Amino acid sequence: MIAAAVLAVLALACAVGAWRLTSARWPWRAPRTAILLWQSLGVTWGLATTGALFAYALAPYGAGVVHGLSILLTSAEFDVREPHDVIRLCALLSGFTLLTVLVVVLVAAGAQTLRARRRHRMLLKLIARDEPAVPGVRVVDHPGAAAYCLPGLKSEVVISAGTLDLLSQDELDAMLAHEIAHARERHDLVLLPFGALLRALPWSAVVRDAQAAVALLVEMAADDRARRFCSPKRLATALLRFGAATAVPTPHGALGATSGQNVMTRVNRLIKPDIDLPAHVRYGILAASAALAVSAPLLWLLPA
Repeated sequence: MIAAAVLAVLALACAVGAWRLTSARWPWRAPRTAILLWQSLGVTWGLATTGALFAYALAPYGAGVVHGLSILLTSAEFDVREPHDVIRLCALLSGFTLLTVLVVVLVAAGAQTLRARRRHRMLLKLIARDEPAVPGVRVVDHPGAAAYCLPGLKSEVVISAGTLDLLSQDELDAMLAHEIAHARERHDLVLLPFGALLRALPWSAVVRDAQAAVALLVEMAADDRARRFCSPKRLATALLRFGAATAVPTPHGALGATSGQNVMTRVNRLIKPDIDLPAHVRYGILAASAALAVSAPLLWLLPA
């Protein structure tokens, strides 16, 4: 029972931490560090919640979660005439149901995204062209403004002809640097589990806010990488021009430079950047994230 209580407290702490983090502003000063913290919170919450249910259901075996599950497979004993056993059985079924839902929605979201990207790549082979002015970038003849990254083993950056007409060369270079940052840092893999969790728990305001917060941090991380190679003001100007133009919606499975509703937040951050978090603070957050990520698996392995 102690293991179940500890795991339940850990799950609650992750939920409260996520709720507090959605309204915090320090992540904007260190987006990559904050993204790692978000990932550890998500993984720990899922394992701690299901682990708490399993630990309670398997408490009579006194062997912990992992060993208790192995014992359960060989000698399951539940007397439905006993109220306590009924509660244990409900906890066990709830744990399996939640774990199954989390895994299935993650796999389904990944499969759907891969299918959408494969279809879009086939479409690009038919309608996109190479442009000598922007080597390595696929250009689609469309008057609207579009710039996005199609991630994968062979990532592609796509822009529209309207974007070439809309942006100056410096602004275009800044926008392309942003998209290349998405491709190199595989931000799609960061967003995938949060989007899948939102599908599993669409009623949860915390999950919805968490997904929006991580999506904004991903864009800020790409902005930070892009401004190593271009003027931040040029990137801010490009974002503003996109906001004022007729923008083409970003395809499913792609990452667009102006995705989301926080473009002005990013523009203000580029023009008037905050002081970065001190190195010792970032390292402390990273250490806490690592400790948090291994806490739930350890509690699964330890005997009750």
